[in-house]
Amino acid sequence: MNQPPKRRKTTSAASSNPEPLKNPALVTIDINAVEVPELTEQEQSDRLNLERKVERAFFEAGKALMELRERRLYRSAHRTFEEYCRDRFGHSRQQSNYLIAAAGVYENLTTNGCQNMVDKDLATNGCQILPTSERQVRPLVPLKLEEQRSCWQQAVEEAGGKIPSGRIVKDVVQRIMERVKAPNPYRMGEVCQILPKDNPELRGKGGCWCIISHVGDFSCTVTAWDGQYTVRIDHLKPLNYSDSDCQQMQLLSDRIRRLRENSSLEAPTEAVLKCLGELKRPYLTTVEEKLLSVIEKEYD
Repeated sequence: MNQPPKRRKTTSAASSNPEPLKNPALVTIDINAVEVPELTEQEQSDRLNLERKVERAFFEAGKALMELRERRLYRSAHRTFEEYCRDRFGHSRQQSNYLIAAAGVYENLTTNGCQNMVDKDLATNGCQILPTSERQVRPLVPLKLEEQRSCWQQAVEEAGGKIPSGRIVKDVVQRIMERVKAPNPYRMGEVCQILPKDNPELRGKGGCWCIISHVGDFSCTVTAWDGQYTVRIDHLKPLNYSDSDCQQMQLLSDRIRRLRENSSLEAPTEAVLKCLGELKRPYLTTVEEKLLSVIEKEYD
């Protein structure tokens, strides 16, 4: 019996002569080079001016806030500077005070030896390198003007000739104060916040405001809501209140002191006075003022 003829497989030209795969590492891609023009002298000058505006932003903000506060330009829409800062800028009064104090430090650094360096290289020495943020100068605020400059220059050196971080500046300030026993930076009548730290006598006073009634070499006598204490300067934190704010807090302190002279105060009254002694602002709300007035009338 005859078998049917076998069929031949049809093979395409592609399969008969397969193209070898290319190695991606050996593939050549043509890229058209784009020439980047060099900055002109005018462009270099514009860039430098714009960079300095960015670096000085916190200084300009602090100066503006200081004028707003001192001239009370917020009074048409807000009762207090704190309310104005919160509603207009979205930050607390303390943040505004930090910026105001930092502007003073920056002005000191630029006024004493740096103001003539505007067109020179800012990386040649510590005096010419200026801070670019509020946190970098915050540790310098309690120091005297000359101490601010020397501490800043030393911090620049420790940062390798670059702008130092706030941590570096703080470390330099602490070492110098411990070594030279920097004089007491506080003044009579100033309002501060108590930092208990490792002092058992200040336990429970964390966050309380106080008014400095005596300034010693390395300590202060302060008046808090429940009495007087002698504390080291590192147990105090400046609140940077204005003179008028300090006067208002002094009046409140006197009112609380007169009430505490009464030996028959009841527990609820003590609780109210303690609450007033922990205020985070230099004024009383309407409700607080009414409540304190009622208590004064009751114990008069």
